[in-house]
Amino acid sequence: MDGTTLARRTVEEASASAASIRRRTGTAPCLATVLVGEDPASVTYVRMKRARCEKAGIESRHVALPASISTAGLVEAVTELSEDPGVHGILLQHPVGPHIDERAAFEAIAPEKDVDGVTMHSFAAMGFGLPGFVSCTPGGIMRLLDAYEVGLAGKHAVVVGRSAILGKPAGLLLLGRDATVTYCHSRTADLSSHLREADVLIAAVGRPRFIAGADIKPGAVVIDAGYNPGNVGDVDFESAAERAGLITPVPGGVGPMTIAVLLDQTVRAATHQLGLG
Repeated sequence: MDGTTLARRTVEEASASAASIRRRTGTAPCLATVLVGEDPASVTYVRMKRARCEKAGIESRHVALPASISTAGLVEAVTELSEDPGVHGILLQHPVGPHIDERAAFEAIAPEKDVDGVTMHSFAAMGFGLPGFVSCTPGGIMRLLDAYEVGLAGKHAVVVGRSAILGKPAGLLLLGRDATVTYCHSRTADLSSHLREADVLIAAVGRPRFIAGADIKPGAVVIDAGYNPGNVGDVDFESAAERAGLITPVPGGVGPMTIAVLLDQTVRAATHQLGLG
């Protein structure tokens, strides 16, 4: 499953919409990125996201904060962005440091600017099937499934992982499309038996090559949402590809779609906030 090509098409559409917004209002959609400290991986991710924004005609505003900042200080910074009409979307880069209440910081993001889908409001909207912004990686997964015309109604979907921004929302979105969803994780007893029943498998456990090809149901759709050092996913790609009907590579599968959905949701947020739709 080619996430790179689908992501390129998604970004091109977002870019065209951003250009239209600028022509009509004189204002470009704006994504504010907030980075606490200088974690090398986070710095790289934020730099990449800003570059993609600029290429798509989306203004990028960066807020760099010291690693020593308090929860109150971070909440104040995010609140200021939430109240700034010139900012249409907010991305708070994870992690923020063990001394900070990350949930409090996320909840300072106004729901209409939560283009990364990390607030409780967005999570509830996903669960109830209401309008709102989805978590970007699960949203990208759903777009991949749609692009490859994977029917979900009545299918058994197994999600391996339970994070608040990936595993849990992915299951909610699948459930909303009438799939029967089983959540598993690294401590699930007899995990293999669950995997072998999956028509659609979402791997999001964060362990390199955690899932072997022998546990893949023949013909299953395998979505590898893991990204580990050395460009390795959570699925052993070579052995899994021999049994899967469709499978995402790492890199080039889910990863590009995550950023594409972020940009698309930023443009959608700007459209709504500027009264254009």
